Amino acid sequence: MEQVEEMKATRSTGRAIIDCDVHPYPKSVDEIRSYMQEPWKSRYRGSGRGFFDNPVHGMRLDATPPNGGGAGTDPDFVREQLLKPFGHEYAVLMPRAFCNLLPDPDYATAIAAAYNEWLADTWLGKHNADGVFKGSITIAHQDPHAAAREIERWAGHPHFVQVMTDSGARAPFGQRQYYPIYEACEKHGLPFAIHPGTDGMGINVQPSPGYPTHYIEWHTCLSLAFQAHLVSFLTEGVFERFPGFKIVLVEGGVSWLPGLMWRLDQEYKALRYEVPWMTKRPSEYLRDHVRISSQPLERPDDDGHLLQMLTMMDAEHILMFASDYPHWDFDSPKHAFPKLPDAMARRIFYENAKEFYKL
Repeated sequence: MEQVEEMKATRSTGRAIIDCDVHPYPKSVDEIRSYMQEPWKSRYRGSGRGFFDNPVHGMRLDATPPNGGGAGTDPDFVREQLLKPFGHEYAVLMPRAFCNLLPDPDYATAIAAAYNEWLADTWLGKHNADGVFKGSITIAHQDPHAAAREIERWAGHPHFVQVMTDSGARAPFGQRQYYPIYEACEKHGLPFAIHPGTDGMGINVQPSPGYPTHYIEWHTCLSLAFQAHLVSFLTEGVFERFPGFKIVLVEGGVSWLPGLMWRLDQEYKALRYEVPWMTKRPSEYLRDHVRISSQPLERPDDDGHLLQMLTMMDAEHILMFASDYPHWDFDSPKHAFPKLPDAMARRIFYENAKEFYKL
């Protein structure tokens, strides 16, 4: 109870923040394995992403908890290092199950289910007396019907606020085989979050022309899959078929959005006979259906250029702050942005996420 009151006191000072990309990790593979049934329990090795790993370090070096365990494994330390210093009101957790690269849909679904049970029991359960942690329902999109059942299983939980998947896929996300997932999301008012990972790995296609050689190439080009998925959502008419369905693009970059929408709006003028279900310009769907998280925020030498870009993309209404804690490229709430107009800052750091997730 003392900790709860302390958190409330901290939140009452300074700028309120909702952080839309915080990564929790299990202390060991056995922690996830304990939520699995056989034959998956003996089979699971927790293999991670596979390749294109950071050649130096993937986590902040100071994010290792003093009591042991890896970065992002101790909810109390996350409170001490991230939530209290910056005044976070909520942290939206994005577990990294990496199940979307597997060819066996039953195995992938079992991993997703185990991660959801682990998250509900730990970060959203016994370590969440103040409700500051909000969770994401991990799904294996290889089997959209099983993914929809997993959404149904957790939709009534008070702290799961969205459904999440990797950007890695066998087909663009606007295509109809994914519709059972979107139907379940719309039914329960849960946004569909896309996070980088497993692109070109396992069963998934690579969004670039072939495989990059280096991590720096892969990491710089993470936005490619996000652009393809967004164009697919729009041109396939997903937002017309599911008018209550919303998506959030997490860690896919930001500055590409204005140019992409300009190009797509221009194409739409000449080619809309091909997509008659689109009743308005692609860019007009954005405010109602799409949100983007800020990290990684491309930062030019001239802050004025960044402010112009934020205005071009209507950041005041569609951008939400994310730190990507505890990863190496963490964005501090104090330093990620130049000085913003007060109204834009309030919406990016707090109000957009509060409205979007109904917090």
